[in-house]
Amino acid sequence: MKALCWQGVNKLGVERVPDPRIQNAHDMIVKVRYTTSCGSDLHLLGGYIPAMEAGDVIGHEFMGEVVEIGPQVTRHQVGDRVVVVSFIGCGTCWYCDNDLWSLCDNTNTNPGITQALWGYEPGGIFGYSHAMGGFMGSHAEYVRVPFADHGAFTVPEQVDDLSAVFASDGVPTGWMGAHLGGVEPGDTVAVWGAGGVGQMAARAATLLGAEQVIVIDRLPERLAMTATHIGAETLDYSRTDVGAELRERTGGRGPDVCIEAVGQEAHTYGPEYLYDKVKQQLRLENDRPPAIREAIMACRKGGSVFSLGVFAGLVDKFPLGALMNKGLTLRGAQQHGQRYLPMLLDRMARGEITTSHLATHIMSLDEGPRGYDIFKNKQDGCVRSVFQP
Repeated sequence: MKALCWQGVNKLGVERVPDPRIQNAHDMIVKVRYTTSCGSDLHLLGGYIPAMEAGDVIGHEFMGEVVEIGPQVTRHQVGDRVVVVSFIGCGTCWYCDNDLWSLCDNTNTNPGITQALWGYEPGGIFGYSHAMGGFMGSHAEYVRVPFADHGAFTVPEQVDDLSAVFASDGVPTGWMGAHLGGVEPGDTVAVWGAGGVGQMAARAATLLGAEQVIVIDRLPERLAMTATHIGAETLDYSRTDVGAELRERTGGRGPDVCIEAVGQEAHTYGPEYLYDKVKQQLRLENDRPPAIREAIMACRKGGSVFSLGVFAGLVDKFPLGALMNKGLTLRGAQQHGQRYLPMLLDRMARGEITTSHLATHIMSLDEGPRGYDIFKNKQDGCVRSVFQP
């Protein structure tokens, strides 16, 4: 089959790879209808995620049709239209039992790498390096789905394929940031990043009852999309002092909840950005953290900060003093999609959450390298490049 493969730093290519097959009784094979790029994929391209190997199939956000099931798959049958959560959960370990699905004890087949990096290993994820299990990714014609009864969900008739693909990762990730960030009715919520995940976090905050939601970015097309489709206020950080503007909009107090949806290659201006970029390029720090730093500084005293953007290692100049002295709560996680997907698909079916506007560029898998080029460089108003294998 054809697949989009990582061939080296900032190098992708479409290759022929072996078709996936059932390997255990809980597997199923899905024929991919749509698979989308994600901002966290850019960290793979840039060489910031360890244990990538030439020929690895990338991609982790997808939906499609079931074409084969293992003998112990009971919730799906051939022909079902499903969306698959990007993180793989076994459904039986302590973490899965407690709805902490991305922390599954049994799905990362290479735990030693992340144990050395982070103390403990998270669960496995499709197409995201051998440090995260080495699973073949979704930018392919077919995908093997382990523990299919727990990770795949039937798409309601009212939800079209293009909308459903974002329920694989972007929608539950955004919802988790608002939910675990502690958004309550009447809150003011600030979201750093107007990409797909940031927009979904903003929408989730609104549905959870936030009175004011402000999304921060610098790209006019993303800010306009956020205002039109999400209904949030917007703030262009290239034109104003973010901290001062947030104080102004909140009567001097600051946001109750700050959600960082950018990750380890965050952009900013001034000497701080040059400092972080040089250190990251020289591998003197793993991650570029200006967005999470700004969120911590901007959050009101006693507020909550949630890190949704992907970080891989160590950051410099982390404002621990602000975190402690302001009495902030800091949380972070990879998405626990299985926890949220049934509820989110129902909301999507009712029209409460819309996602198809995120698919600004739809193309064939053969155009994958070009799709990632325009996605990475934010050309032609690209928010997501979506591929049809």
